[in-house]
Amino acid sequence: MAPGAMNRGNRWAASLADVRPVSYWLDDPGRPRPEPALTGSDTCDLLVVGGGYSGLWTALIAKERDPARDVVLVEGREVGWAASGRNGGFCAASLTHGLSNGLTRWPDEIRRLEELGARNLDAIEDAVARHSIDCDFERTGEIDVATEPYQAEELRDWHRELEREGLGGGIEFLDTEAVRDQVASPTFLAGLYDRRGVAMLNPAKLAWGLKRACLRLGVRVYENTPALDLKPSGAGMSVRTPYGAIGARRVALGTNIFPNLVKRVRSYTVPVYDYALMTEPLTGDQLASIGWKNRQGLGDSANQFHYFRLSADNRILWGGYDAVYPYGGRVRAEYDDRPETYAKLAGHFFTCFPQLEGVRFSHAWGGAIDTCSRFSAFFGTAHRGRVAYAAGYTGLGVGATRFGAEVMLDLLAGERTERTELEMVRRKPLPFPPEPFAWTGIALTKWSLARADSHGGRRNLWLKTMDRLGLGFDS
Repeated sequence: MAPGAMNRGNRWAASLADVRPVSYWLDDPGRPRPEPALTGSDTCDLLVVGGGYSGLWTALIAKERDPARDVVLVEGREVGWAASGRNGGFCAASLTHGLSNGLTRWPDEIRRLEELGARNLDAIEDAVARHSIDCDFERTGEIDVATEPYQAEELRDWHRELEREGLGGGIEFLDTEAVRDQVASPTFLAGLYDRRGVAMLNPAKLAWGLKRACLRLGVRVYENTPALDLKPSGAGMSVRTPYGAIGARRVALGTNIFPNLVKRVRSYTVPVYDYALMTEPLTGDQLASIGWKNRQGLGDSANQFHYFRLSADNRILWGGYDAVYPYGGRVRAEYDDRPETYAKLAGHFFTCFPQLEGVRFSHAWGGAIDTCSRFSAFFGTAHRGRVAYAAGYTGLGVGATRFGAEVMLDLLAGERTERTELEMVRRKPLPFPPEPFAWTGIALTKWSLARADSHGGRRNLWLKTMDRLGLGFDS
């Protein structure tokens, strides 16, 4: 969006007058009641720690692979309450946080990674249908839009490179007229339309639907049951909880941004807080004014980017831009609400869609993303292969967590599969340094990215150095 939009947030303060500081997705009267907490002791074949997408997919697929396997899932609060219930609902096929990131990091594997990602998204669509999960799943695709002339040229050049590499199938370049024919914003100058690689869905309903599917297959789910520590016990592992303990032959950790029970893994992720607004439902005339008839997901091409989409009841979710790292990497509820960011986002929204002046926002919220230095998930084992973990999805985990679940189950089984043979799976990203170096580096990177956005996309020496080290922040 235009830089000046940041300074006009106060003009749109009235649009936030009725806003509720809670995730729209979680503010649902149909929200299921939590399962009881664990009291006493339990045992199982597989213990899954974490009731977000990562843990839910792991528990579900484990039972589908072997219905006789005894599976327990524990969640510290309620299933889907954290990132899985607060994201934008973009379910992407990409396992690598976009094709550009994947091609840069794993050029020799990118075709296999793209194929696995496409199969993974198809499997999610199949699971949603097979388990009758009512989560407003729509295979709409996504358009990356340019809002500055240099971004339009970069999109055109990237599309040409994809065609040269034979990776451009299903991705269409849209000029100004074509992109505005899809969605009418005076700020849109060009776009890349991926017609099949992204689905839109209601993220909380997906989590709740996965929970119901797990329960139907016999997974025992304990909510409000945080896992406090992990230690070997005989031939298996033992996890202590506030009111009891669980013994398990194998353990899968899907805690993502929350402190990993394998302490050496913690330095590989940092929390970055992301924020979003949701409008009231648009009227028919308001919808017609923006012409968003194909309901694609949208994201702009700046370093500090926005993502936006329509909900099933024709609200617009508008998120992104600010990415806030708290000093020390602490995850705290007080960071979930940030009025100064809401005001900024409101100004950007009306710059993009001036024809929607007068629309109000009903919900505003934030939450932590588990960010790693390569922007896509990493994997590993501990305790002689009895424990597996996956983390670091960096905001693109709605789809990729299912793939991560498959990887964890493969690793726990000790199997060599097409997934475990990947370099992406076998190698880890660089860890983050301790404070104050982490905060200083992230702050300098954020400043440099904002500067690049206001200087025609030109990356300064710091960003170029990060690129050479494989730490190039481009989103």
